[in-house]
Amino acid sequence: EHKQNYREHVVQEFLQDGERAPSPRENPSVRSHYTALTITREPWSKHGAEEAVGTTPESANTSNGPASVTVTAQTLFRPDEDGQTPRVVVLVGAPGMGKTTTVRKVMMEWGEGTLHEQFDCVFCIDCKGITLPKEVSVADLVSQCCPHQQVPAGKVLHDQKILFIFDGFETLGFSLVQPEAELSSDPREVKPLETTLMSLLKRTVLPEASLLITTRPTALQSLGRCLEGEYYAEILGFSAAGREEYFHRYFENASKADMAFRFARGSEILYSLCAIPVMSWTVCTILEQELCRKKNLLECFRATTGMTISYLSQLLKHRDRDNPQVIQRFLLQLCSLAADGIWKHKVLFEEKEIKDCGLDQPELLPLFLNEKIAKEGEDHGNIYGFTHLHLQEFFAAMFYILEDDEKMVGDSGGLEKDVNKLLESYSESRKDLNVTVRFLFGLVSQKSIEYMDKTIGCRISPQAREQLLEWVQQRHRDISHPGQAQKVLELDTFHFLFEMNEKSFAQSVLGCFTALDLKDIKLTLYDQMALSFCIQQWAGLGCITLRGCSFHWQDPGAQLDASRRQEELHCPIHLLCRALQHPGSALRVLRLQWCRLSESCCAELAALLAEHPSLVELELGDGALGDGGVRLLCEGLRHPGCRLRVLR
Repeated sequence: EHKQNYREHVVQEFLQDGERAPSPRENPSVRSHYTALTITREPWSKHGAEEAVGTTPESANTSNGPASVTVTAQTLFRPDEDGQTPRVVVLVGAPGMGKTTTVRKVMMEWGEGTLHEQFDCVFCIDCKGITLPKEVSVADLVSQCCPHQQVPAGKVLHDQKILFIFDGFETLGFSLVQPEAELSSDPREVKPLETTLMSLLKRTVLPEASLLITTRPTALQSLGRCLEGEYYAEILGFSAAGREEYFHRYFENASKADMAFRFARGSEILYSLCAIPVMSWTVCTILEQELCRKKNLLECFRATTGMTISYLSQLLKHRDRDNPQVIQRFLLQLCSLAADGIWKHKVLFEEKEIKDCGLDQPELLPLFLNEKIAKEGEDHGNIYGFTHLHLQEFFAAMFYILEDDEKMVGDSGGLEKDVNKLLESYSESRKDLNVTVRFLFGLVSQKSIEYMDKTIGCRISPQAREQLLEWVQQRHRDISHPGQAQKVLELDTFHFLFEMNEKSFAQSVLGCFTALDLKDIKLTLYDQMALSFCIQQWAGLGCITLRGCSFHWQDPGAQLDASRRQEELHCPIHLLCRALQHPGSALRVLRLQWCRLSESCCAELAALLAEHPSLVELELGDGALGDGGVRLLCEGLRHPGCRLRVLR
């Protein structure tokens, strides 16, 4: 009876997420919202610094990633390939990767009877919120886990299969070094809290019990000294399938989930960042707000930079509110490290570099950098890397536009804060700087400037805006012939303006040009959204030429069922046509050459012909329009509003 009562208590206690805001929408149920994470498991002997810190879920089982098996929360304690059943598992992950959520899932599975074959009882000790007396026994720990239940701890501890979970181990602020003679072997013996916990870790008390310890990488070195024969499981985040599943579980409404996931999938950077569970949560929360305000998510131009700033704000919530200068100084030093790494094609940093930059702050460092512990005999110390390459690129962009107070200037390692040098290098040869430059534009938008100042306390230099405006105008003038129509020939220009998402800035840039000419590009949904945004701000656009460009409404790698495949057949050029129908459009010539347009595109084109007052020339070369498509086109040509004079 006592075990059944405890099970019911566990289900009630761990069903909701206590770490989220008090709003019910932000406090999801594990049962309905849990999405499987990619977790790799390996013995300590294989866990070393030479493995890449920024391993992604996609690389977990490839030759580039660690040679380990992807496991779930339920299989953490299953026998390995050699038949060995782990007694101690350390679950490692950066902040926001889902360690506590995994613990909640394990507790729920046990409470609902899924894990009863593996464990008779499971007890979770929340190290982050521990309020235990200074002296306790193991029996007291068990009683603390079920405060409102009269559980006979003595009887429970006689169970053969017990699992103790320590969640957030890195937050315990005491020394892990305890004399062996002080350790306890009796679960009823009262000892200092540190000694009792160490007795469990060292397995001098209840040696048959299993342990699951969650921690950030920073605590691994000290933890490793007091454990033996442990296995290490690292949370790598959501796989591709996991990301889509998470969106559907979050929204519950299938059509909203499809729309939101398509939006995220359309941006390669944003989609990649969504492998981090807390980033997926941030994106879903923002998109849900947009869906409440607007009928069509495609009208939501909250770009990747805005999502990333929201993610950064979420990470820094409740930290050093009384002393914001600590965070600001730390961010300046972090941005300097990121930029230096980007210039040198470097994603891994040695412990000495971290200390030299003044980043060795245990409260802040794990929020942004993963740590890999050096093996015995290695002299370079621990190795660090950003939790995601795109986050390193984001902080590198911040390096160039953050204002420094004289009191707060950190050592930037000789790296020059020269925006023009970064832009020139990108134009000439360093195309790998594309994402950094894209973030640069996003960060100098008025919304970003205000939001960064309000939520994080960082000031962005207004001078960078003028430098970006001058560069983006000049780069196209240089490659256009004098006397001819000034053309925009690079798709990335539209990415940059879309990322900034400021109509007046886009108008200032595009006002210098009269034509758009792109060739041989597979236009993703993100590309089309960027084009659509810019075309609507481009009053002087007279000619569009797209040669060999194909329109992709859905991610080409995604598996579509019959209904969604049918949906994809309609509207591949919907965004382009809708953008051209805005009242200020002065377009005269539209050339879509070898763009693989199908019959379904003709209805959109017919509507454009019927309603566009200035369009006089249309070229559709090498399409597969078919008789039905031409009939649709003719309906537009017959319309009294059609002004077309040339059809090729």
